Amino acid sequence: MEQKTGKQSIQFAQAPYIISAASVAGKKEGEGPLGKLFDLVCNDDRFGEDNWEKAESTMQNEALSAAIAKAKIQKSNVRYLFGGDLLGQLIATSFGLENFDIPLFGLYGACSTCGESLSLAAMTVSAGYADYAAAVTSSHFGSAEKQFRFPLAYGNQKPLSATWTVTGSGAFIVSNKRGNARITGITTGKVVDFGVKDSMNMGACMAPAACDTIYQNLMDFCRSPEDYDQIITGDLGYVGQEILIELMKDRGFDISKQHMDCGIEIFDRDVQDTHSGGSGCGCSAVTLAAKILPNIEKGAWKRILFVPTGALLSTVSFNEGQSVPGIAHGVVIEHC
Repeated sequence: MEQKTGKQSIQFAQAPYIISAASVAGKKEGEGPLGKLFDLVCNDDRFGEDNWEKAESTMQNEALSAAIAKAKIQKSNVRYLFGGDLLGQLIATSFGLENFDIPLFGLYGACSTCGESLSLAAMTVSAGYADYAAAVTSSHFGSAEKQFRFPLAYGNQKPLSATWTVTGSGAFIVSNKRGNARITGITTGKVVDFGVKDSMNMGACMAPAACDTIYQNLMDFCRSPEDYDQIITGDLGYVGQEILIELMKDRGFDISKQHMDCGIEIFDRDVQDTHSGGSGCGCSAVTLAAKILPNIEKGAWKRILFVPTGALLSTVSFNEGQSVPGIAHGVVIEHC
């Protein structure tokens, strides 16, 4: 059966299942609207470690351990890991997952890595290369701020367009064994660059990429926004949401009724002073694990398009004055 559809999508003939998911979050995330839904909330954002980077590795370890336990399998059953984070050379992932002794594909898609890892895990399982594959992602406010922006001790003011990097990790077990949520298709994103250079406005940087992937998904699958209960972006926040909706209208689609953004869902910006919302690899990952998948599994949502978004900048490219390209990966998840 032909599985390629349209320009950049796959419709799986043997659609794999997400049989378990786990979420680990920090103190601020635990105080937000989704706080009671996370599997683990730690009031110490260092997670017992002596630096932010080790804390992020610990989050990944905890999230994957919990996902494996919830799937009622052994770690030896997992044939491949697909994981990534925001840190240089993926150190949160490599140090966090090394003790599992499972073959690892280290991924970098910036904040879109949850969608990238789920896409590759689904392709691997659907093709018969593994019975179980895991997708793991994380971010940490402290480690991301230290790497990309100012030292926390500097105490700089952020513009209202800025987002707050989520301290969290999400892990998922993808399998050919039956579950209540199924990945029926994917739309792999392209690098999209509108020339935005403001690293404090990630929503504006990523919204064009989200638009491109969502539009291509609708074209490739011959669907309209109404064919989805929710079209869920990763971390555009309030600023990026407005831009995305307008860009989609320019392409002939109104997604305002279906659109939801993980960066908006995870924080109460009025109470928690998070400006435009949340961001980071952990933002879409923990929101998918804690809120989105349970709604699919119980049938409240029959089909959603999950589109984590990433800003492809580095400290080098930013300091050289380059623009901030975006990318977004679409994952179609259905109730079954």
